[in-house]
Amino acid sequence: MNPTIKFKNILKVKANVLFFSMFLIFSLSSCDELFAPVEDDSTNGGEYTEEGIASYYADKYEGRPTASGETFRQNLLTAAHKTLPFGTMVTVTNLKNGKKIRVKINDRGPFVTGRIIDVTSRGARELDFIRDGIVNVKIEYDL
Repeated sequence: MNPTIKFKNILKVKANVLFFSMFLIFSLSSCDELFAPVEDDSTNGGEYTEEGIASYYADKYEGRPTASGETFRQNLLTAAHKTLPFGTMVTVTNLKNGKKIRVKINDRGPFVTGRIIDVTSRGARELDFIRDGIVNVKIEYDL
């Protein structure tokens, strides 16, 4: 076989493999929306809400890196959510007493069935559920 033809065939195969790989990467990168939780978008202004159980972090996580790379600090108003982008600002309302706080998502979790957000102990104090450990909350955010 002519070396020039053989070289062209090899290039054609590599180009096809590269094209197929790029197609897969771009196709699959948009699949995360298929598995995201269904949001209630019935409110005005692009605001989304979610209701469920909130808990708060144990002290053993103090000083450890969060999933976003930030250092975890109990005295800050930050939180963990399973799917929201890092940096999203969320209003958390304690449905038992109506108290609200605003937190920044900088970690992933909670990984306990039924829980939708983990806040710092400062957040739990401000929402007044330190003694209970968990509380029903509503979270609101704009995307």
